[in-house]
Amino acid sequence: MDKVSYEHIIAKAQELPAKFCAVAHPCDEVSLRCAIEAFELGLFKPILVGPTARIRQVAREHDIDISNVQLQHTPHSHASAETAVRLVLEGRAELLMKGSLHTDELMHAVVTTDGRGLRTERRLSHVFIMDVPSYQELLFITDAAINIFPDLDTKADIIQNAIDLHLALDLGTPKVAILSAVEQVTAKIPGTIEAAALCKMADRGQITGGIIDGPLAMDNAISPEAAAIKGINSEVAGKAQILVAPDLEAGNMLAKNLSFLSSAQSAGIVLGARVPIILTSRADSSIARLTSCAVAAVYAHALQEQQRALLAAAEDDDE
Repeated sequence: MDKVSYEHIIAKAQELPAKFCAVAHPCDEVSLRCAIEAFELGLFKPILVGPTARIRQVAREHDIDISNVQLQHTPHSHASAETAVRLVLEGRAELLMKGSLHTDELMHAVVTTDGRGLRTERRLSHVFIMDVPSYQELLFITDAAINIFPDLDTKADIIQNAIDLHLALDLGTPKVAILSAVEQVTAKIPGTIEAAALCKMADRGQITGGIIDGPLAMDNAISPEAAAIKGINSEVAGKAQILVAPDLEAGNMLAKNLSFLSSAQSAGIVLGARVPIILTSRADSSIARLTSCAVAAVYAHALQEQQRALLAAAEDDDE
């Protein structure tokens, strides 16, 4: 089977009706151009939220056509984040995208607990969708951007978020490796005990939709030869599609290692909120940024279908 490419994911998103995306503070060339390119590709319909004079100035300076998209004026970045989140709460947008404001500023508006945020019962987490030239699969890495030191329950949500995304992208049942420094369970490395507990949680149906194994060291998670040498008999070892890092530092270093030493492309979104959240970096390539938009668009449709199914089931129960 051929490796799924970023172009394949973009094409999949283009087959779906474009949803509205609230773009918070797109006040530099990279974020504004990405939003408009996504619009031109049919990935979503942006609502540009920020100081309208500044957005128009950036558009003029960089020859970006914003004549066919909505603008929502706000005085500053803090208000942009709050307004973008409000557009989602009001049902006027089904996607959220970070512009040129700081990630912390946007996420503060997302996670506020006064009824104006986008929290759900699921913990928020970030997934990198990485195209590594030397690997036969798209590789998901989580969590490398949101949860600094996740506890057991948070890791369960991190894994479930990644599995749900993998399934929504129609990539098949994912093989999930819970990473550590070693593949044996040992009290000397607490993460190995959590990995074993997470595998048992999957056995008990507390995590569903994927094949989970751990602890696995990085080599025997992705290398069949390394797994064979270690004598690891596993459906996941050597064939992992989702790598679950023990903490944010490890995940972030792994993702950036692959990007800068292995020439990997890295798209990514935040999951677990009411809508998918697109976080792009100025260091990302254009194709990686657009793939992030496409991934979010596909996942937004999956969430909508899931909600419809739940409503239909509830109506059947009432009857």
